[in-house]
Amino acid sequence: MKTSRALLLCADDYALHPLVDDAVQQLTAAGRLSATSCMTTSPLWPQAAVALRDLRPRLSVGLHFNLTESHGGRHAARELTEVLRRAYTRQLPQALMRQAWREQLDAFERVMGTPPDFIDGHQHVHQLPGLRTAMLQELQARYAGREMPWVRSTAPAAGLWRSPKAALIALLGGWATTRRLRRADIPTNHGFGGVYGFDAPDADSYGRQMAGWLPHMADGGLLMCHPASGVVAGDAIGSQRPVEFEFLMSDAFEALLQRTGCYVHQGPVTRS
Repeated sequence: MKTSRALLLCADDYALHPLVDDAVQQLTAAGRLSATSCMTTSPLWPQAAVALRDLRPRLSVGLHFNLTESHGGRHAARELTEVLRRAYTRQLPQALMRQAWREQLDAFERVMGTPPDFIDGHQHVHQLPGLRTAMLQELQARYAGREMPWVRSTAPAAGLWRSPKAALIALLGGWATTRRLRRADIPTNHGFGGVYGFDAPDADSYGRQMAGWLPHMADGGLLMCHPASGVVAGDAIGSQRPVEFEFLMSDAFEALLQRTGCYVHQGPVTRS
């Protein structure tokens, strides 16, 4: 008999678009989602956040730190390649990056009335050199002596590092950031999955991706997803989002969870 393993399934990009928000709300109601990470740089954020209040604590709600999505303010709309280049050549102004963290956390707390349950980054920018230092400084300044939000580690779950894209994300800061977080006694997840090329043509194909991830996820491992209840026009992965949503809402997903001895955790998350 298989041992039941808790899966933390997190939908990224809440407040990016109403179709993303609708998917998060439907998946939560269906018991198919553990968490969502929110883009507080979006002009839609204050209104979109209203629906989240009734979903907590069943749904964990976090900050999706953004520098590259064009809807944002003066700290957003940078090209990812430019952020990567400046991060690795140590050209990101630390005062400006600390301010970006402060403003996005302020925007979360102002609307939700609490700190975020966790922190991650759009396109994983939170783990880049300079940005992770600014993040750690701001977290320690704000939350020392209080309950600390846990921070997403992109260190792959055992066996998933063989994916070239997953390994690249880990090399671009996932492993280094995980070590920094643990040294600083900041809680994080243990094992990460959900990385692929956003190239699944239909729900069955995405389901095969999921079937490849789940056997590698430890109890309490974190799996990211990017659902929407329809095509998000103008978004780089806008056509992939409803494919993910269709599978995550399906009986096939429930059957896969049962076959692999997993269940989607809902409720408060304790990290170490």
